[in-house]
Amino acid sequence: MTDLVSERLVLRPWSELDVKAVVEETRQPAWAADFPAEGDAVIAGLLSSNPDWLSPFGHRLIIERSTDEVVGSLGLFWPPSDGRVEIGYGVVPSRQGRGYASEATAALTAFALELDDVHTVHANVEVTNPASARVLEKAGFTRCASTGELISYQRTVS
Repeated sequence: MTDLVSERLVLRPWSELDVKAVVEETRQPAWAADFPAEGDAVIAGLLSSNPDWLSPFGHRLIIERSTDEVVGSLGLFWPPSDGRVEIGYGVVPSRQGRGYASEATAALTAFALELDDVHTVHANVEVTNPASARVLEKAGFTRCASTGELISYQRTVS
């Protein structure tokens, strides 16, 4: 499976060994001190239960190129539904505020929009999480709907 490389990050597909280490809470030397965060552990549990989700189209670890440390994860919830795929992301607290989530989201979204089966990448954020909304806006997403609790964003093939 191919890594995606951006200016400061490498997005590497999760391996079975990565999943096992997170699920079993076996610290790895290549992890940032605060990896995995709660969301990463949830994703690892899902991947452990659904090993067929380990694919180039699914979830990836976010690796900081300057340190080679895993600093978060993100993923596409595959397969697409009517040409649409949802994206989720998270960066550990020690690396937040550096633009990594936006950079990773933009890179994975660009990858997804080049695939034949995908014309839209979308995400929902809680109105109480403006930082996540900024991540999507910086990654080129536009607001497309909202309810009292959620704001929906999407990026489409241009």
